Amino acid sequence: MFALWYLTFAVDEIRKRLAWLFSSNKPAAPALDNKPANPAPAKETAPAPAPKPAAVPAPKPEPPKPAPVVAKPSPVPVPAPAPVSPKEEAPAPKPKPEPVSAPVVAPPKPTPPPKPSSPPKQADKMPIPLPKSLSEASTNGQNGNAANGNAPENVDERVFGGQQGEKVLPTPKDASNDFIKGETNAFIQSIKEAQQLGERKQDTMVDAAVLAKLEEGYAKLAASDSKSLLKKYLTKEVFDNLKNKVTPTFKSTLLDVIQSGLENHDSGVGIYAPDAEAYTVFADLFDPIIEDYHGGFKKTDKHPASTFGDVSTFGNVDPTNEYVISTRVRCGRSMQGYPFNPCLTEAQYKEMEGKVSSTLSGLEGELKGKFYPLTGMEKAVQQQLIDDHFLFKEGDRFLQAANACRFWPSGRGIYHNDAKTFLVWCNEEDHLRIISMQQGGDLGQIYKRLVTAVNEIEKRVPFSHDDRLGFLTFCPTNLGTTIRASVHIKVPKLASNKAKLEEVAAKYNLQVRGTRGEHTEAEGGVYDISNKRRMGLTEFEAVKEMYDGITELIKLEKSL
Repeated sequence: MFALWYLTFAVDEIRKRLAWLFSSNKPAAPALDNKPANPAPAKETAPAPAPKPAAVPAPKPEPPKPAPVVAKPSPVPVPAPAPVSPKEEAPAPKPKPEPVSAPVVAPPKPTPPPKPSSPPKQADKMPIPLPKSLSEASTNGQNGNAANGNAPENVDERVFGGQQGEKVLPTPKDASNDFIKGETNAFIQSIKEAQQLGERKQDTMVDAAVLAKLEEGYAKLAASDSKSLLKKYLTKEVFDNLKNKVTPTFKSTLLDVIQSGLENHDSGVGIYAPDAEAYTVFADLFDPIIEDYHGGFKKTDKHPASTFGDVSTFGNVDPTNEYVISTRVRCGRSMQGYPFNPCLTEAQYKEMEGKVSSTLSGLEGELKGKFYPLTGMEKAVQQQLIDDHFLFKEGDRFLQAANACRFWPSGRGIYHNDAKTFLVWCNEEDHLRIISMQQGGDLGQIYKRLVTAVNEIEKRVPFSHDDRLGFLTFCPTNLGTTIRASVHIKVPKLASNKAKLEEVAAKYNLQVRGTRGEHTEAEGGVYDISNKRRMGLTEFEAVKEMYDGITELIKLEKSL
Protein backbone atom coordinates (compact mmCIF):
# COMPACT_ATOMS: atom_id res chain seq x y z
CA MET A 1 0.00 0.00 0.00
CA PHE A 2 2.84 2.40 0.79
CA ALA A 3 4.47 1.78 -2.60
CA LEU A 4 1.16 2.40 -4.41
CA TRP A 5 0.70 5.66 -2.56
CA TYR A 6 4.28 6.70 -3.37
CA LEU A 7 3.71 6.22 -7.07
CA THR A 8 0.36 8.01 -7.09
CA PHE A 9 1.76 10.91 -5.11
CA ALA A 10 4.76 11.14 -7.45
CA VAL A 11 2.54 11.21 -10.56
CA ASP A 12 0.48 14.00 -9.05
CA GLU A 13 3.63 15.98 -8.24
CA ILE A 14 5.00 15.52 -11.74
CA ARG A 15 1.70 16.65 -13.26
CA LYS A 16 1.95 19.86 -11.27
CA ARG A 17 5.58 20.39 -12.26
CA LEU A 18 4.76 19.82 -15.95
CA ALA A 19 1.98 22.36 -15.77
CA TRP A 20 4.35 24.83 -14.17
CA LEU A 21 6.97 24.23 -16.83
CA PHE A 22 4.46 24.83 -19.61
CA SER A 23 3.09 27.98 -17.98
CA SER A 24 6.56 29.37 -17.24
CA ASN A 25 7.60 29.60 -20.92
CA LYS A 26 7.71 32.96 -22.68
CA PRO A 27 4.41 34.80 -23.37
CA ALA A 28 2.37 33.89 -26.44
CA ALA A 29 3.12 37.16 -28.31
CA PRO A 30 6.01 35.83 -30.42
CA ALA A 31 4.00 32.75 -31.20
CA LEU A 32 1.22 34.87 -32.67
CA ASP A 33 3.70 36.11 -35.31
CA ASN A 34 3.89 32.59 -36.65
CA LYS A 35 0.20 32.69 -37.52
CA PRO A 36 -0.36 33.13 -41.30
CA ALA A 37 -3.47 35.34 -41.06
CA ASN A 38 -3.87 38.93 -39.78
CA PRO A 39 -6.01 39.33 -36.70
CA ALA A 40 -8.19 42.13 -38.21
CA PRO A 41 -9.90 40.23 -41.00
CA ALA A 42 -10.07 37.18 -38.86
CA LYS A 43 -13.32 38.35 -37.34
CA GLU A 44 -15.22 37.92 -40.58
CA THR A 45 -13.45 34.92 -42.04
CA ALA A 46 -12.75 33.02 -38.88
CA PRO A 47 -13.88 29.62 -40.12
CA ALA A 48 -11.87 29.83 -43.40
CA PRO A 49 -8.29 29.98 -42.08
CA ALA A 50 -9.00 27.29 -39.48
CA PRO A 51 -7.52 24.39 -41.44
CA LYS A 52 -4.37 26.32 -42.47
CA PRO A 53 -2.77 26.65 -39.06
CA ALA A 54 -3.22 22.92 -38.57
CA ALA A 55 -1.18 22.08 -41.67
CA VAL A 56 1.36 24.90 -41.40
CA PRO A 57 4.73 23.57 -40.11
CA ALA A 58 5.45 26.84 -38.37
CA PRO A 59 5.56 25.39 -34.81
CA LYS A 60 8.27 22.84 -35.73
CA PRO A 61 11.20 25.30 -35.73
CA GLU A 62 10.58 25.78 -32.01
CA PRO A 63 9.76 22.38 -30.53
CA PRO A 64 10.74 23.39 -27.01
CA LYS A 65 7.89 25.97 -26.91
CA PRO A 66 4.56 24.28 -27.32
CA ALA A 67 2.96 27.26 -25.53
CA PRO A 68 1.78 29.01 -28.75
CA VAL A 69 -0.85 26.38 -29.22
CA VAL A 70 -2.05 26.67 -25.68
CA ALA A 71 -1.94 30.49 -25.56
CA LYS A 72 -5.21 31.38 -27.28
CA PRO A 73 -7.26 28.28 -26.64
CA SER A 74 -6.66 28.57 -22.94
CA PRO A 75 -10.35 28.95 -22.06
CA VAL A 76 -11.37 25.77 -23.92
CA PRO A 77 -9.11 22.71 -23.38
CA VAL A 78 -6.47 23.69 -20.82
CA PRO A 79 -7.60 25.71 -17.81
CA ALA A 80 -4.06 26.49 -16.58
CA PRO A 81 -2.82 28.79 -19.43
CA ALA A 82 -6.18 30.63 -19.79
CA PRO A 83 -5.24 33.67 -17.71
CA VAL A 84 -2.06 34.30 -19.76
CA SER A 85 -3.20 34.75 -23.40
CA PRO A 86 -6.35 36.89 -23.08
CA LYS A 87 -4.35 39.80 -21.69
CA GLU A 88 -3.21 41.14 -25.09
CA GLU A 89 -6.02 40.20 -27.48
CA ALA A 90 -9.04 39.00 -25.64
CA PRO A 91 -11.43 39.42 -28.59
CA ALA A 92 -9.04 37.95 -31.20
CA PRO A 93 -8.69 34.38 -29.88
CA LYS A 94 -12.46 33.87 -29.55
CA PRO A 95 -13.08 33.22 -33.26
CA LYS A 96 -10.29 30.61 -33.32
CA PRO A 97 -10.98 28.08 -30.58
CA GLU A 98 -11.27 25.15 -33.00
CA PRO A 99 -7.69 25.15 -34.37
CA VAL A 100 -6.42 24.98 -30.85
CA SER A 101 -7.85 21.48 -30.35
CA ALA A 102 -5.24 20.15 -32.72
CA PRO A 103 -3.22 17.05 -31.72
CA VAL A 104 -0.32 19.24 -30.72
CA VAL A 105 -1.83 19.52 -27.24
CA ALA A 106 -1.62 15.71 -26.79
CA PRO A 107 1.54 15.64 -24.61
CA PRO A 108 -0.04 17.25 -21.52
CA LYS A 109 -3.13 15.01 -21.65
CA PRO A 110 -1.60 11.98 -19.86
CA THR A 111 -0.66 14.16 -16.89
CA PRO A 112 -4.07 14.67 -15.32
CA PRO A 113 -5.21 11.06 -14.58
CA PRO A 114 -8.70 10.80 -13.12
CA LYS A 115 -7.77 8.62 -10.12
CA PRO A 116 -5.29 10.70 -8.13
CA SER A 117 -8.13 12.42 -6.27
CA SER A 118 -7.93 9.98 -3.32
CA PRO A 119 -4.19 10.14 -2.40
CA PRO A 120 -4.35 13.66 -0.91
CA LYS A 121 -6.51 12.25 1.89
CA GLN A 122 -3.82 9.73 2.73
CA ALA A 123 -1.20 12.46 2.53
CA ASP A 124 -2.99 14.37 5.26
CA LYS A 125 -2.90 11.30 7.48
CA MET A 126 0.57 10.10 6.64
CA PRO A 127 2.93 12.81 5.26
CA ILE A 128 5.65 10.44 4.01
CA PRO A 129 8.39 12.17 1.95
CA LEU A 130 8.75 11.52 -1.74
CA PRO A 131 11.06 8.57 -2.53
CA LYS A 132 14.63 9.56 -3.18
CA SER A 133 14.57 8.21 -6.75
CA LEU A 134 11.61 10.36 -7.76
CA SER A 135 12.77 13.46 -5.92
CA GLU A 136 16.13 13.20 -7.69
CA ALA A 137 14.35 13.01 -11.03
CA SER A 138 12.43 16.20 -10.28
CA THR A 139 15.53 18.01 -9.06
CA ASN A 140 17.54 17.01 -12.11
CA GLY A 141 14.73 18.26 -14.31
CA GLN A 142 14.71 21.65 -12.63
CA ASN A 143 18.40 22.22 -12.17
CA GLY A 144 19.97 20.58 -15.16
CA ASN A 145 17.78 19.68 -18.10
CA ALA A 146 15.40 22.60 -17.74
CA ALA A 147 18.11 24.82 -19.17
CA ASN A 148 18.14 23.00 -22.51
CA GLY A 149 14.37 22.57 -22.65
CA ASN A 150 14.33 18.79 -22.29
CA ALA A 151 12.98 18.54 -18.74
CA PRO A 152 9.33 17.87 -19.57
CA GLU A 153 10.13 15.15 -22.12
CA ASN A 154 12.66 13.44 -19.80
CA VAL A 155 10.26 13.37 -16.86
CA ASP A 156 7.51 11.99 -19.10
CA GLU A 157 9.81 9.33 -20.43
CA ARG A 158 11.08 8.32 -17.01
CA VAL A 159 7.72 8.14 -15.27
CA PHE A 160 5.29 7.12 -18.03
CA GLY A 161 7.86 5.08 -19.90
CA GLY A 162 8.57 3.09 -16.71
CA GLN A 163 12.24 4.05 -16.53
CA GLN A 164 14.22 6.12 -14.09
CA GLY A 165 17.72 6.39 -15.31
CA GLU A 166 18.97 2.80 -15.30
CA LYS A 167 16.65 1.63 -12.49
CA VAL A 168 13.25 0.03 -12.95
CA LEU A 169 10.52 1.19 -10.60
CA PRO A 170 8.68 -1.68 -8.86
CA THR A 171 5.09 -2.09 -9.90
CA PRO A 172 2.52 -1.06 -7.29
CA LYS A 173 1.13 -4.59 -7.20
CA ASP A 174 4.48 -6.25 -6.40
CA ALA A 175 5.46 -3.62 -3.84
CA SER A 176 2.08 -3.88 -2.12
CA ASN A 177 2.26 -7.69 -2.05
CA ASP A 178 5.75 -7.63 -0.57
CA PHE A 179 4.74 -5.16 2.09
CA ILE A 180 1.57 -7.07 3.02
CA LYS A 181 3.46 -10.37 3.09
CA GLY A 182 6.13 -8.96 5.38
CA GLU A 183 3.63 -7.42 7.77
CA THR A 184 1.60 -10.65 7.84
CA ASN A 185 4.63 -12.79 8.62
CA ALA A 186 5.69 -10.45 11.40
CA PHE A 187 2.21 -10.54 12.89
CA ILE A 188 2.03 -14.36 12.77
CA GLN A 189 5.49 -14.64 14.33
CA SER A 190 4.48 -12.35 17.20
CA ILE A 191 1.43 -14.52 17.86
CA LYS A 192 3.55 -17.69 17.90
CA GLU A 193 6.04 -16.15 20.31
CA ALA A 194 3.24 -15.10 22.63
CA GLN A 195 1.78 -18.61 22.57
CA GLN A 196 5.16 -20.19 23.26
CA LEU A 197 5.74 -17.83 26.15
CA GLY A 198 2.37 -18.77 27.60
CA GLU A 199 3.11 -22.47 27.23
CA ARG A 200 6.49 -22.10 28.89
CA LYS A 201 4.96 -20.28 31.82
CA GLN A 202 2.31 -22.98 32.16
CA ASP A 203 4.86 -25.81 31.85
CA THR A 204 7.12 -24.36 34.52
CA MET A 205 4.33 -23.72 36.98
CA VAL A 206 4.36 -25.89 40.11
CA ASP A 207 1.00 -26.57 41.74
CA ALA A 208 0.33 -24.68 44.96
CA ALA A 209 -0.44 -27.94 46.80
CA VAL A 210 2.93 -29.37 45.72
CA LEU A 211 4.72 -26.25 46.94
CA ALA A 212 2.93 -26.44 50.28
CA LYS A 213 3.90 -30.10 50.70
CA LEU A 214 7.50 -29.29 49.78
CA GLU A 215 7.71 -26.48 52.33
CA GLU A 216 6.23 -28.64 55.07
CA GLY A 217 8.46 -31.64 54.27
CA TYR A 218 11.60 -29.53 54.09
CA ALA A 219 10.89 -27.92 57.47
CA LYS A 220 10.52 -31.35 59.10
CA LEU A 221 13.68 -32.70 57.46
CA ALA A 222 15.71 -29.65 58.52
CA ALA A 223 14.55 -30.08 62.12
CA SER A 224 15.29 -33.84 62.17
CA ASP A 225 18.49 -35.69 63.07
CA SER A 226 18.57 -37.41 59.67
CA LYS A 227 21.99 -38.48 58.43
CA SER A 228 20.88 -38.77 54.79
CA LEU A 229 22.76 -37.21 51.92
CA LEU A 230 19.52 -35.42 51.08
CA LYS A 231 19.57 -33.43 54.29
CA LYS A 232 23.31 -32.81 53.97
CA TYR A 233 23.07 -31.15 50.56
CA LEU A 234 19.53 -29.75 50.41
CA THR A 235 20.34 -26.35 51.85
CA LYS A 236 17.76 -23.59 52.06
CA GLU A 237 19.36 -21.87 49.10
CA VAL A 238 19.27 -25.02 46.95
CA PHE A 239 15.70 -25.75 48.03
CA ASP A 240 14.46 -22.27 47.08
CA ASN A 241 16.27 -22.47 43.76
CA LEU A 242 14.74 -25.84 42.77
CA LYS A 243 11.26 -25.88 44.28
CA ASN A 244 9.62 -24.14 41.30
CA LYS A 245 11.36 -26.16 38.58
CA VAL A 246 9.90 -29.01 36.50
CA THR A 247 11.37 -31.37 33.92
CA PRO A 248 10.45 -30.45 30.32
CA THR A 249 8.87 -33.72 29.13
CA PHE A 250 7.22 -35.36 32.13
CA LYS A 251 6.80 -32.25 34.33
CA SER A 252 8.44 -33.94 37.34
CA THR A 253 8.93 -31.64 40.34
CA LEU A 254 11.38 -31.45 43.22
CA LEU A 255 8.79 -33.31 45.31
CA ASP A 256 9.03 -36.30 42.94
CA VAL A 257 12.79 -36.29 43.49
CA ILE A 258 12.94 -35.99 47.31
CA GLN A 259 9.61 -37.23 48.67
CA SER A 260 11.05 -40.62 49.68
CA GLY A 261 13.72 -38.89 51.77
CA LEU A 262 11.17 -36.46 53.21
CA GLU A 263 9.01 -39.35 54.44
CA ASN A 264 11.90 -41.61 55.53
CA HIS A 265 14.43 -39.68 57.57
CA ASP A 266 16.45 -42.87 58.08
CA SER A 267 17.34 -43.01 54.37
CA GLY A 268 20.98 -43.26 53.47
CA VAL A 269 20.58 -41.18 50.31
CA GLY A 270 16.94 -40.06 50.08
CA ILE A 271 16.50 -39.10 46.40
CA TYR A 272 15.44 -40.76 43.14
CA ALA A 273 15.24 -39.55 39.55
CA PRO A 274 11.62 -39.71 38.28
CA ASP A 275 12.92 -39.33 34.72
CA ALA A 276 16.27 -38.93 32.99
CA GLU A 277 15.85 -35.14 32.63
CA ALA A 278 15.77 -34.78 36.41
CA TYR A 279 19.53 -35.31 36.56
CA THR A 280 19.94 -32.09 34.59
CA VAL A 281 17.06 -29.93 35.89
CA PHE A 282 17.85 -30.70 39.55
CA ALA A 283 21.62 -30.96 39.08
CA ASP A 284 22.27 -28.58 42.01
CA LEU A 285 21.10 -31.39 44.30
CA PHE A 286 22.08 -34.51 42.34
CA ASP A 287 25.67 -33.48 41.55
CA PRO A 288 26.98 -33.09 45.13
CA ILE A 289 25.20 -36.29 46.25
CA ILE A 290 26.69 -38.20 43.31
CA GLU A 291 30.15 -36.81 44.11
CA ASP A 292 29.82 -37.79 47.77
CA TYR A 293 28.48 -41.30 47.17
CA HIS A 294 30.70 -42.28 44.23
CA GLY A 295 33.96 -41.21 45.80
CA GLY A 296 34.67 -37.81 44.27
CA PHE A 297 32.94 -37.99 40.87
CA LYS A 298 32.66 -34.25 40.28
CA LYS A 299 30.13 -32.49 38.06
CA THR A 300 32.96 -31.73 35.66
CA ASP A 301 33.97 -35.40 35.42
CA LYS A 302 32.92 -37.73 32.64
CA HIS A 303 32.22 -41.42 33.07
CA PRO A 304 34.53 -43.64 30.97
CA ALA A 305 33.29 -45.82 28.14
CA SER A 306 31.86 -49.23 29.00
CA THR A 307 34.63 -51.85 29.33
CA PHE A 308 34.15 -55.33 30.79
CA GLY A 309 37.82 -56.19 30.39
CA ASP A 310 39.30 -59.67 30.38
CA VAL A 311 36.68 -61.89 32.04
CA SER A 312 39.26 -64.61 32.72
CA THR A 313 41.22 -62.34 35.09
CA PHE A 314 39.18 -63.15 38.18
CA GLY A 315 39.30 -66.41 40.05
CA ASN A 316 37.72 -67.79 43.21
CA VAL A 317 37.88 -65.39 46.18
CA ASP A 318 37.42 -68.28 48.68
CA PRO A 319 38.70 -71.56 47.22
CA THR A 320 38.21 -73.40 50.54
CA ASN A 321 34.56 -72.24 50.92
CA GLU A 322 35.16 -71.22 54.55
CA TYR A 323 33.80 -67.68 54.40
CA VAL A 324 31.91 -66.96 51.17
CA ILE A 325 28.45 -68.53 50.97
CA SER A 326 27.44 -67.17 47.55
CA THR A 327 28.56 -64.60 44.99
CA ARG A 328 26.46 -62.39 42.79
CA VAL A 329 27.16 -59.75 40.10
CA ARG A 330 24.30 -57.68 38.77
CA CYS A 331 23.74 -54.54 36.71
CA GLY A 332 20.77 -52.30 36.11
CA ARG A 333 19.55 -51.09 32.75
CA SER A 334 16.87 -48.66 31.59
CA MET A 335 15.17 -49.23 28.27
CA GLN A 336 15.65 -46.41 25.82
CA GLY A 337 12.51 -44.37 25.12
CA TYR A 338 10.78 -44.95 28.49
CA PRO A 339 10.74 -42.83 31.68
CA PHE A 340 11.47 -44.26 35.11
CA ASN A 341 8.90 -45.85 37.41
CA PRO A 342 7.08 -42.76 38.76
CA CYS A 343 6.24 -41.57 35.22
CA LEU A 344 5.36 -44.92 33.62
CA THR A 345 1.77 -45.63 32.64
CA GLU A 346 0.20 -49.07 33.03
CA ALA A 347 0.17 -49.47 29.25
CA GLN A 348 3.91 -48.75 29.15
CA TYR A 349 4.56 -51.28 31.92
CA LYS A 350 2.76 -53.97 29.89
CA GLU A 351 4.47 -52.97 26.67
CA MET A 352 7.90 -53.20 28.30
CA GLU A 353 7.08 -56.57 29.85
CA GLY A 354 6.14 -57.90 26.40
CA LYS A 355 9.42 -56.67 24.88
CA VAL A 356 11.52 -58.14 27.69
CA SER A 357 9.71 -61.51 27.54
CA SER A 358 10.14 -61.87 23.77
CA THR A 359 13.80 -60.77 23.97
CA LEU A 360 14.76 -63.20 26.73
CA SER A 361 12.96 -66.09 25.05
CA GLY A 362 15.57 -65.88 22.28
CA LEU A 363 18.54 -66.60 24.59
CA GLU A 364 20.32 -69.90 24.05
CA GLY A 365 22.84 -72.13 25.76
CA GLU A 366 23.54 -71.53 29.43
CA LEU A 367 21.19 -68.54 29.44
CA LYS A 368 18.13 -70.35 28.07
CA GLY A 369 15.15 -70.28 30.45
CA LYS A 370 11.58 -69.06 31.01
CA PHE A 371 9.83 -65.78 31.80
CA TYR A 372 7.27 -65.68 34.65
CA PRO A 373 4.92 -62.68 34.76
CA LEU A 374 3.79 -61.68 38.24
CA THR A 375 0.25 -61.06 37.01
CA GLY A 376 -1.66 -64.35 37.20
CA MET A 377 1.30 -66.31 38.58
CA GLU A 378 0.38 -69.79 39.82
CA LYS A 379 0.66 -70.36 43.57
CA ALA A 380 3.07 -73.28 43.16
CA VAL A 381 5.40 -71.23 40.93
CA GLN A 382 5.20 -68.29 43.29
CA GLN A 383 6.13 -70.41 46.30
CA GLN A 384 9.06 -72.00 44.48
CA LEU A 385 10.45 -68.60 43.50
CA ILE A 386 10.13 -67.45 47.10
CA ASP A 387 11.98 -70.53 48.33
CA ASP A 388 14.76 -69.88 45.82
CA HIS A 389 14.94 -66.25 47.00
CA PHE A 390 14.24 -65.13 43.42
CA LEU A 391 10.87 -63.47 43.81
CA PHE A 392 11.02 -59.77 44.58
CA LYS A 393 8.28 -58.19 46.64
CA GLU A 394 6.15 -55.16 45.84
CA GLY A 395 8.82 -52.86 47.12
CA ASP A 396 9.92 -51.44 50.44
CA ARG A 397 8.63 -48.22 51.96
CA PHE A 398 11.46 -46.25 50.38
CA LEU A 399 10.44 -47.24 46.84
CA GLN A 400 6.74 -46.89 47.61
CA ALA A 401 7.27 -43.34 48.85
CA ALA A 402 9.06 -42.61 45.57
CA ASN A 403 6.03 -43.85 43.56
CA ALA A 404 8.02 -46.76 42.14
CA CYS A 405 5.33 -49.39 42.77
CA ARG A 406 2.36 -48.08 40.80
CA PHE A 407 0.03 -50.52 38.99
CA TRP A 408 1.60 -53.45 40.85
CA PRO A 409 1.97 -56.27 39.72
CA SER A 410 1.10 -55.20 36.16
CA GLY A 411 4.12 -55.25 33.86
CA ARG A 412 6.39 -57.04 36.35
CA GLY A 413 8.04 -60.41 35.88
CA ILE A 414 11.02 -62.69 36.48
CA TYR A 415 13.16 -64.69 34.10
CA HIS A 416 15.65 -67.38 35.09
CA ASN A 417 17.64 -70.03 33.27
CA ASP A 418 17.26 -73.73 33.86
CA ALA A 419 20.23 -73.86 36.23
CA LYS A 420 18.90 -70.88 38.20
CA THR A 421 22.25 -69.10 37.94
CA PHE A 422 20.99 -66.32 35.67
CA LEU A 423 18.01 -64.04 36.42
CA VAL A 424 16.36 -60.92 35.03
CA TRP A 425 13.95 -58.79 37.04
CA CYS A 426 11.54 -56.76 34.95
CA ASN A 427 10.27 -53.43 36.35
CA GLU A 428 11.21 -53.94 39.98
CA GLU A 429 13.25 -50.80 40.78
CA ASP A 430 14.88 -50.36 37.38
CA HIS A 431 13.48 -51.46 34.06
CA LEU A 432 15.88 -54.39 34.05
CA ARG A 433 18.05 -56.01 36.72
CA ILE A 434 20.37 -58.53 35.08
CA ILE A 435 21.82 -60.96 37.65
CA SER A 436 24.41 -63.72 37.53
CA MET A 437 24.93 -65.73 40.73
CA GLN A 438 25.85 -69.07 42.21
CA GLN A 439 27.02 -70.71 45.43
CA GLY A 440 30.65 -70.28 46.48
CA GLY A 441 33.19 -67.65 45.53
CA ASP A 442 33.98 -68.31 41.85
CA LEU A 443 33.75 -64.68 40.78
CA GLY A 444 35.40 -65.33 37.40
CA GLN A 445 32.70 -67.76 36.21
CA ILE A 446 29.87 -65.57 37.50
CA TYR A 447 31.25 -62.40 35.89
CA LYS A 448 31.75 -64.10 32.52
CA ARG A 449 28.10 -65.24 32.48
CA LEU A 450 26.85 -61.73 33.24
CA VAL A 451 28.92 -60.12 30.48
CA THR A 452 27.62 -62.66 27.93
CA ALA A 453 24.01 -62.00 28.96
CA VAL A 454 24.32 -58.18 28.88
CA ASN A 455 25.85 -58.22 25.40
CA GLU A 456 23.14 -60.55 24.08
CA ILE A 457 20.26 -58.50 25.51
CA GLU A 458 21.69 -55.20 24.31
CA LYS A 459 21.66 -56.54 20.75
CA ARG A 460 17.86 -56.70 20.99
CA VAL A 461 16.96 -53.92 23.46
CA PRO A 462 18.72 -50.50 23.32
CA PHE A 463 19.68 -49.13 26.75
CA SER A 464 19.47 -45.55 28.00
CA HIS A 465 22.94 -44.00 28.31
CA ASP A 466 24.42 -40.57 29.02
CA ASP A 467 27.89 -39.41 27.94
CA ARG A 468 28.69 -37.93 31.35
CA LEU A 469 26.76 -40.15 33.77
CA GLY A 470 27.03 -43.50 31.98
CA PHE A 471 24.05 -45.87 32.09
CA LEU A 472 21.02 -44.12 33.58
CA THR A 473 19.04 -45.60 36.48
CA PHE A 474 16.23 -44.69 38.86
CA CYS A 475 18.55 -44.33 41.85
CA PRO A 476 21.69 -42.15 41.53
CA THR A 477 23.71 -44.72 43.51
CA ASN A 478 23.51 -47.11 40.53
CA LEU A 479 24.62 -44.70 37.80
CA GLY A 480 27.67 -45.22 35.64
CA THR A 481 28.59 -48.89 35.35
CA THR A 482 25.51 -49.88 37.42
CA ILE A 483 27.68 -52.87 38.39
CA ARG A 484 27.30 -54.28 41.86
CA ALA A 485 29.46 -57.28 42.67
CA SER A 486 28.70 -58.78 46.11
CA VAL A 487 29.21 -61.77 48.33
CA HIS A 488 27.27 -63.25 51.21
CA ILE A 489 30.07 -63.76 53.68
CA LYS A 490 30.61 -64.85 57.28
CA VAL A 491 33.36 -63.00 59.12
CA PRO A 492 32.36 -63.46 62.78
CA LYS A 493 35.49 -61.90 64.28
CA LEU A 494 35.25 -58.74 62.23
CA ALA A 495 31.45 -58.65 62.59
CA SER A 496 31.64 -58.69 66.38
CA ASN A 497 32.14 -54.98 66.03
CA LYS A 498 30.03 -53.79 63.09
CA ALA A 499 31.45 -50.28 63.22
CA LYS A 500 34.95 -51.74 62.91
CA LEU A 501 33.81 -53.95 60.03
CA GLU A 502 32.41 -50.95 58.18
CA GLU A 503 35.55 -48.94 58.81
CA VAL A 504 37.77 -51.64 57.33
CA ALA A 505 35.43 -52.17 54.37
CA ALA A 506 35.45 -48.45 53.58
CA LYS A 507 39.23 -48.56 53.08
CA TYR A 508 38.64 -50.83 50.10
CA ASN A 509 35.58 -48.90 48.81
CA LEU A 510 33.25 -51.66 50.00
CA GLN A 511 29.72 -51.32 51.40
CA VAL A 512 28.34 -53.50 54.19
CA ARG A 513 24.62 -54.31 54.18
CA GLY A 514 22.25 -56.81 55.78
CA THR A 515 21.71 -60.31 54.43
CA ARG A 516 18.84 -59.26 52.18
CA GLY A 517 20.38 -56.02 51.05
CA GLU A 518 19.91 -52.38 51.96
CA HIS A 519 17.74 -51.54 54.98
CA THR A 520 17.91 -55.13 56.32
CA GLU A 521 19.72 -56.81 59.22
CA ALA A 522 22.32 -59.57 59.12
CA GLU A 523 20.82 -63.05 59.54
CA GLY A 524 23.02 -65.62 61.26
CA GLY A 525 26.03 -63.31 61.06
CA VAL A 526 25.87 -63.26 57.24
CA TYR A 527 26.56 -59.89 55.62
CA ASP A 528 26.18 -58.65 52.08
CA ILE A 529 29.42 -56.87 51.14
CA SER A 530 29.84 -55.23 47.73
CA ASN A 531 31.74 -52.58 45.80
CA LYS A 532 30.42 -49.09 46.52
CA ARG A 533 31.75 -47.06 43.60
CA ARG A 534 30.01 -47.39 40.26
CA MET A 535 30.99 -44.11 38.57
CA GLY A 536 34.27 -42.81 37.25
CA LEU A 537 35.62 -46.31 36.59
CA THR A 538 34.94 -49.16 34.17
CA GLU A 539 32.89 -52.29 34.83
CA PHE A 540 36.08 -54.29 35.09
CA GLU A 541 37.59 -51.88 37.63
CA ALA A 542 34.40 -51.91 39.73
CA VAL A 543 34.41 -55.71 39.98
CA LYS A 544 38.14 -55.73 40.71
CA GLU A 545 37.61 -53.38 43.70
CA MET A 546 35.25 -55.94 45.18
CA TYR A 547 37.59 -58.84 44.37
CA ASP A 548 40.61 -57.16 45.99
CA GLY A 549 38.60 -55.90 48.99
CA ILE A 550 37.03 -59.29 49.83
CA THR A 551 40.40 -60.97 49.49
CA GLU A 552 41.85 -58.54 52.05
CA LEU A 553 38.90 -58.96 54.47
CA ILE A 554 39.32 -62.73 54.45
CA LYS A 555 43.03 -62.32 55.19
CA LEU A 556 42.22 -59.96 58.06
CA GLU A 557 39.59 -62.35 59.47
CA LYS A 558 42.10 -65.19 59.40
CA SER A 559 44.68 -63.06 61.23
CA LEU A 560 42.38 -62.23 64.17
